[in-house]
Formats: sequence, C-alpha cells, structure tokens
Amino acid sequence: MEPTENVTRIERNPDLTRQRILDAAFMEIYRNGFQGMRLDDVLAVTGLTKGALYHHFPNKRALGYAVVDEVILPMIEAMWLQPLKNAADPLQGLITVVEQLPDNKPPEVIQYGCPVNNLAQEMSPLDEGFRQRLDYIFRLWHDVTEQALERARQQGRVRDDVNCDETATFILAAVEGCIGIAKNAQSKERLRSCNRGLVGYLRSLEI
Repeated sequence: MEPTENVTRIERNPDLTRQRILDAAFMEIYRNGFQGMRLDDVLAVTGLTKGALYHHFPNKRALGYAVVDEVILPMIEAMWLQPLKNAADPLQGLITVVEQLPDNKPPEVIQYGCPVNNLAQEMSPLDEGFRQRLDYIFRLWHDVTEQALERARQQGRVRDDVNCDETATFILAAVEGCIGIAKNAQSKERLRSCNRGLVGYLRSLEI
C-alpha cells in the first residue's frame, strides 16, 4: 500500500485520526513540554495533513487540553484509580500500586518523569485551563486514595487515629517526589528504593 493511500484512509476515520494525533502530541509534550511541542513534529509522526489536525483541534492549546483530558487522565485512572477502587483489601491495593510503579506504564517514567507533575510544574502558573484540568486529576487521585484508606480503616486494617485526607495528600506527594528523584538520577533502582520507604510508611498505618 502506498503511504498516501494509508494517510487518506486514516483521515477518513475521524476517531482513529483524533487518537493518532493525541498519542503523538502526548509523546511530544512528555519529551519536550507543552511549550516545546511543535505541531509540525506531531504531523511528521502521524503522517497527517494540517487540515486533518485542525479539523479536530483548532489550535495548539486545544490539543494540549485534550491530551490532559483524553490521554493523561485515563492513564492515571488505569494505573492508580481503578486498582484501588477494585481492591478487596484497599491497603494492600495501595501497597501493590506503589510497588509496581517502576514497571508500570508509561514505560518512559524514569526518563521523563510523571506527565501530570511535569505539566503542572510547567503550565499551571501560566495557563488557567491547564491548571484546572491538572488540579482535577490531582484531586481525583487524592479522593480515590483517601477513600481506599477509609475503607481499609472500616475493615480494621488501618489505625483509627490515621487522618485519611492528610495521609492521601502525603502519599501523592511522596509518589511524585520518588518519581522526580528517579527522573533526575535516571535510575529505576532509585525509584524502587524510594518506593520501598513509602511502602514501609503504608505498613506503619496498619493496626
């Protein structure tokens, strides 16, 4: 099949076209930041035309917002939120998620860090649309973690004196800190070491 034939077929499938653009834009943002992302690079990766891109996203900012809503949020839901919601033993569910983080998606986490925190550091002071979207992800992440801790306490697995709200905030901060340290060191073992400390803290909450 000729390349132009393939591009034409993709452009005639709106859902596939949109997803290809989002996936390519996510990786460009992940590597270079939103401000460093170039739409020409997104087009080069996808092989699509500018018309196809602008049909779905009127400008770079709209594309960036969609990456947060349609790529990054589902990633956090799959990696963190659903495992906690589905865990019969919520405390062990938390521990398992933390332990598996070095080998979980995205696979580039050691090289590039956490996509949520990266964008929050870069764009929250500059753009209210980004700040609100990223704050929503952090709040959702916090709330699901807090709910898991509350369920664990109701099951008699976590001490009654544990403040689940504050503990959930600390866990998120610790996770992001561990990823940041590992990113700077470019070391998966650094992430494993930091995570072991966080797992030790989680076990200290047990009755």
